Amino acid sequence: MKISVVVSTFTKERSKDVLKCINSILNQTMKPNEILLVLDPIDELIEFYDNIVPNGIKIVESNGFGLSNARNTGIECAKGDIIVFIDDDAWADKRWLENMLRNYDGDKVWGVGGKVVPVFDGERPKWLPKELDWIVGCTYKGMPEGKAEVRNPIGANMSFRKEAFEVAGLFRTEVGRYGKKLLGSEEAEFSMRLKKVKPDIKILYDPEAIVYHRVPKNRTKFRYMLRRAYYEGYSKAILAKEYPLSGEYQYLSYLIKKSLPSRIKNIFLPGSFLELTGLIVVISAVAIGNIMGRIR
Repeated sequence: MKISVVVSTFTKERSKDVLKCINSILNQTMKPNEILLVLDPIDELIEFYDNIVPNGIKIVESNGFGLSNARNTGIECAKGDIIVFIDDDAWADKRWLENMLRNYDGDKVWGVGGKVVPVFDGERPKWLPKELDWIVGCTYKGMPEGKAEVRNPIGANMSFRKEAFEVAGLFRTEVGRYGKKLLGSEEAEFSMRLKKVKPDIKILYDPEAIVYHRVPKNRTKFRYMLRRAYYEGYSKAILAKEYPLSGEYQYLSYLIKKSLPSRIKNIFLPGSFLELTGLIVVISAVAIGNIMGRIR
């Protein structure tokens, strides 16, 4: 099978991250057939990256602004049988592609995601328990610990057969990230749409397909957490109009039945009170975002 890896970025500010990401892909034990760097349609941005990326990287101008538009452009330009996505501020373990692609041995598997490990520029915030690592785009406590079938992968580390986009369509742009607007869940919406069209296919999570995700200091501030949680609820309100969100309810149940009681039980231990506060605030912010999304 031919492999296409899609990286997208919208700013020159992440150029060091982008180069680190691309170099990690070039140094894989299983080499991809092509690497596509998709850029927002800004001439200055395209010229900038054209001058700094290694030879052989295919630079593509996006058909529009925003993450979903960039990924869709990558899909349309990709020649691979398997299309792999990684965030521009992430870098891959050397065996990332090898471990991911081994899961496509069976015809039933149409999508595979891997583990996303947070790497903080500074210290990990004391109010951020591992159950909330989805706020920084990473694998969180409560996800399967071993290989398992899942509803959808995390966008920073995912892959699909190209045929999946041919039968189910592309990512929906109204639920994807757009610059600093923190909407999301486009990979969840696509995965559920794919399962509607092809109910017998499988989407797998393999924790041995690892990428490391940089978490800058501005994403560890309480204000960012509130905005991210709010938009998560807002995005899920959009999805709830078309799809049952049983996974979200299971996760909420996990937080209420396990995470919150464990912090309350150990309230006087270092960090427990702050983590309890973080959990309560995030659950509340998601709920408010969900209500506003349903209203609007």
